[in-house]
Amino acid sequence: MSELNKNNLTKQIEQKFSNYRERGLSMFVSSSFQSHSLPLLHILSRFAPETPVYFLNTGFHFPETMAFRHVIAEQMGLNIIDVVSPVSKSGQRDDQGKFFFVNNPDHCCYLNKVLPMEPVIAQHDVWINGVRRDQTKFRATLQEEEPLADGKLRYHPMLDWTSKMIWEYRMEYNLPEHPLEAQGYLSIGCMPCTRSFQESTGTRQGRWAGMSKEECGIQTEFVKAEAKAEAKELQ
Repeated sequence: MSELNKNNLTKQIEQKFSNYRERGLSMFVSSSFQSHSLPLLHILSRFAPETPVYFLNTGFHFPETMAFRHVIAEQMGLNIIDVVSPVSKSGQRDDQGKFFFVNNPDHCCYLNKVLPMEPVIAQHDVWINGVRRDQTKFRATLQEEEPLADGKLRYHPMLDWTSKMIWEYRMEYNLPEHPLEAQGYLSIGCMPCTRSFQESTGTRQGRWAGMSKEECGIQTEFVKAEAKAEAKELQ
């Protein structure tokens, strides 16, 4: 990434933040704390470190992710807030006593990601989300700003960044790598639903291996119906 291009991209994000502030809008960021999450967090830490960064603590994350989250928070001085499901783990089992992620991962994602995110969105005006077009078919249909319910807005500052641009930014600023990437984990979510790239035959490089599932729900449940319909046509 050229110095000029990098500066332009980061300046655009900073200007967008300034615009939201001038309009009196309350903002928050969500992050999964993977390696590709770091450029956005690093950019925000330089001019808006007070912005709350919500982490969906499902209780099923890899220990490495939890440790990495702590390291990044310390290094960047981030204002991280854990979000947990209002449904206890005892209420997340089917009639046979198995956790829902075994036979119904969509419902597991709803309980641990969609449901706890609802009150967070209700408290703010703008949700800053680091998704990129090159990640899934659904994300390829998104716009930089997407309207949510009740007049809320979701802003995607990294939407047109590529994996190469993410890597170059990380190298330039010496940002660390999630420790599981060295073991072949290229998309890291909850332990039960994540496989290394070598083990996976599914999409998104190891998430929900063997299934057609590509999204956990927080990307699809809150955006406008038009985006959902367009993504369905591409499947």
